[in-house]
Amino acid sequence: MNVSEAGHLLGTAVPSNTAGTWADLGAGEGTFTLALARLLGENGRVFAVDRDHRALEALERRAVEGGIRNRVTPVIADFTMPFELPGESSHRLDGLLFANSLHFVRNADAVLNRVVQWLRPGARVVFVEYDRRPASRWVPYPVDAERLPAVCAAAGLTKPVVTGTRPSDYGGELYVAFATVEPTA
Repeated sequence: MNVSEAGHLLGTAVPSNTAGTWADLGAGEGTFTLALARLLGENGRVFAVDRDHRALEALERRAVEGGIRNRVTPVIADFTMPFELPGESSHRLDGLLFANSLHFVRNADAVLNRVVQWLRPGARVVFVEYDRRPASRWVPYPVDAERLPAVCAAAGLTKPVVTGTRPSDYGGELYVAFATVEPTA
């Protein structure tokens, strides 16, 4: 999948030109990070979190080539473990993106429950995952669309809305969904 295709898929779940500060957890080389940064517009900012420094270096080069380096901040960290974002960013995010990353986490509920604490009320969590795909070494802990509502509920998020699908080159289907943080009373 290229950045344009990723943007089309994400565009069904991320309102364009809404700016804000987001974190892409498990960003890898940044296909979805770059798509997200473009969707958010000139005033958007994305923390690209990954434990692989080489992947983040590749992402940074791609961001420079794409003219959006100032909107993407690489963060070397394992999102499955407690960590902090640079500066004052934690606890003030407008969104989180898990693009093909949550299926690597044995206990997705616990990780999601920890990181949603960084979100503002009304913030959005976007998921890109495989549906109808058996566990494998590439997708060890599938988060099927059927399982996603329970994962979101455990983290105090609204019921997720699946906004798009596409056949996966690797079997099953790829879906995008979002859930939000309930506004506080």
